[in-house]
Amino acid sequence: MDITSKAASTLNNKTGSWRTYIPETDYKKCIGCGTCAKACPESCIVMQKNKASQKPVTDYDYCKGCGVCATECPVKAIKMKLEKK
Repeated sequence: MDITSKAASTLNNKTGSWRTYIPETDYKKCIGCGTCAKACPESCIVMQKNKASQKPVTDYDYCKGCGVCATECPVKAIKMKLEKK
């Protein structure tokens, strides 16, 4: 029996429903460095270009609430908040 998953199968399985905490970005503090996007183990964060800068956008369908993005943010613009369901 093969219990391994196929490559790139994460996008087929929305896993965000079981998280407890959710990352919340303070865009006033965010410097748009992209560290959060690089550090996210699930690649849930992408940098979206605005008029003059870029800001992170989190896909909550796949975010597991691990908090790596908040830990790695150099300006502490991301806080982990208890998710209200």
